Amino acid sequence: MSTADTSAREAAGRVWLITGASSGFGRAIAEAALAAGDTVVAAARRPEALEGLAATYPDRVVPVALDVTDPARVAAVVAEVLLWYGRIDVLVNNAGRGLVGAVEETTERELRDLMELHFFGPAALTRAVLPHMRSQGSGAIVQMSSMGGRFSFAGVGGYSATKFALEGLTEALALEVAPFGIKVMIVEPGAFRTGFAGGGALLQSATIAAYEETVGPVRATLPSTDGKQPGDPAKAAVAILAALEAKETPLRLPLGNDSADAILGHLDASREEVLTWESVSRGTDFDD
Repeated sequence: MSTADTSAREAAGRVWLITGASSGFGRAIAEAALAAGDTVVAAARRPEALEGLAATYPDRVVPVALDVTDPARVAAVVAEVLLWYGRIDVLVNNAGRGLVGAVEETTERELRDLMELHFFGPAALTRAVLPHMRSQGSGAIVQMSSMGGRFSFAGVGGYSATKFALEGLTEALALEVAPFGIKVMIVEPGAFRTGFAGGGALLQSATIAAYEETVGPVRATLPSTDGKQPGDPAKAAVAILAALEAKETPLRLPLGNDSADAILGHLDASREEVLTWESVSRGTDFDD
């Protein structure tokens, strides 16, 4: 469908704008929203991958071309959706990809490109929809992060840095927009069968031999998990919709047993470290 068409349309249910909607979590969330009777503007760099979904739901799916790292296109897509339907009820910032590499291995270009995709793009989309959500007094923004947005480990420093940044921005955002009736949720999945670990979606920095012991296992193991991850994207999508419907939507929603276990373990370790050094922390104020 051409994005040049600006004629008004009737929307069934809520209007969702979902990035990275052609596969993985984006596709699963789109399908769950459609099953709930809603309307989905499905954004992807290759919207032709959404033709089958659009054919199944011809009146409720609009595929649009969107590279979230293109600020002009971000603004144009939001404007188009508002012209079509007059509102955006749910924004899902989902577009993303993986990167494996030690911090020293990760190039400036790799890090900046990933930050554009995972942080600046979602930030731009969020800013673009907020005036309209504020004026309608409702809405929801879903940021697809990762358990790697809560903690990090060797080989994924660049990836986690982008998700940490998104989570920091979003934690403040939630407090700022709550008075306007806007819900904000960060989703922190573990390993799900989305194609994230596949060759097309997973980038790897050029190697430095010195990091073989610490980063080598991640570099070798992660691609081998593709198609074998324990998480079911369809169940994740149902959980996300349920959390948005809840009276008290969580700020953060870990998904998957691995995510829940790892995040709880990280929180326990962080608390233990703070308590171990508490006397030092508390001894740095002026004596007066």
